[in-house]
Amino acid sequence: MNILITGSAGFLGKNIVQYLQTIADGRNKTRTGLKIDEIYEFDLENTPDELDEYCSKADFVLNLAGVNRPKDPEEFKKGNFGFASELLENLKKHNNKCPVMLSSSLQATLKGRFTGSEYGKSKLAGEELFFAYEKETGIPVYVYRFPNLVGTGVRPNYNSAVGTFCYNYAHDLPITVNDPSVELELLFASDVISELLDCMEGHPHRCVYPETGTVTDGVLYDGMTPCPDTKGRYCYCPVTYKATLGEIVSMLDKFREHADTLMTPDFTPGCFEKKLYSMYLSYLPKEKTVFDLKMNVDDRGSFTELVHTPGSGQVSVNVCRPGITRGMHWHVTKTEEFIVVSGKARIRERRIGTDEIEEYFVDGSHIQSVIMKPGFTHEITNIGDTDLVTVMTCNEIFDQNNPDTFFEKI
Repeated sequence: MNILITGSAGFLGKNIVQYLQTIADGRNKTRTGLKIDEIYEFDLENTPDELDEYCSKADFVLNLAGVNRPKDPEEFKKGNFGFASELLENLKKHNNKCPVMLSSSLQATLKGRFTGSEYGKSKLAGEELFFAYEKETGIPVYVYRFPNLVGTGVRPNYNSAVGTFCYNYAHDLPITVNDPSVELELLFASDVISELLDCMEGHPHRCVYPETGTVTDGVLYDGMTPCPDTKGRYCYCPVTYKATLGEIVSMLDKFREHADTLMTPDFTPGCFEKKLYSMYLSYLPKEKTVFDLKMNVDDRGSFTELVHTPGSGQVSVNVCRPGITRGMHWHVTKTEEFIVVSGKARIRERRIGTDEIEEYFVDGSHIQSVIMKPGFTHEITNIGDTDLVTVMTCNEIFDQNNPDTFFEKI
């Protein structure tokens, strides 16, 4: 399959080109049913002759080209309608019957805050042009009305408040939030890519846009919300997120403090905070990409906390000198796991109130995890000739006010 991507130098275009290239060259095995031969990139730097050539060879077209920040409103029509017309005419000239996808905007609904939007009007005109092309030729078109696009590489201080916030936080620059309660609907580039791959494989998510006030399956529609419909005129990305500016800023505050708190975001698969964190990290300057950790050092070695998590405790690393024993304490409910990654160790555990001792010998040449059971006093001894390095996980972050740690020798 040869894929033509217009607007390939834009934020979304770059993300798609980079991802499709991993499929084309065999690095990406997640879409085994999609074979990509050539990726034709077309943007402002390309010539009409190149567009003509690409239109003669394409097996699928992703039309992402458009204008969203013109100096003159007339450029909306030229960029969002004029180019689309030129693209379709080239395809017809070559009798190319390949499917065509159009990147439109939620503003094309001209509903709510988008009423009267010149940008929305130009996008709506482009949509109708594509639907007319489908009716005339019988060639399938896939029209997507995207909400606010975000993700790695979105241009700050341009047309994405979230991109600007992430960039400014990463560079310690101020931001302005006039109304924290303002809610945004956000669509990450990674989710667009997933949907467009579905589309290229022939199973896009289709929808309709019910009129304002319509109630379907108990849902009251506002004219801007897609309603799933397998025979719908439009297509949509099923994964979007709604968050207020206040919620976004609160998350960014937490991200910026990571070097001090070691606290990770919520990494639940598919959650908004996880994706926003990845976006934020992409803007970090070199000097913020590395930071010191607090090492607690004494004659026995060192102990360093590495990671704190919102709901899964913490991870630490312990370096122990030869012949040294660490631990000799027990917990009521706290649980730990010791994972020796370098050196040799003897781990001993004894149930409190008994003489029952369990003993384990571990070393870094065969990495194992040993569970420190609640109600068992435990210790780890370096029995090798080199430093013993142990990664330690704990199901809760250490709380000085409630340490749940009681000294008792084996």
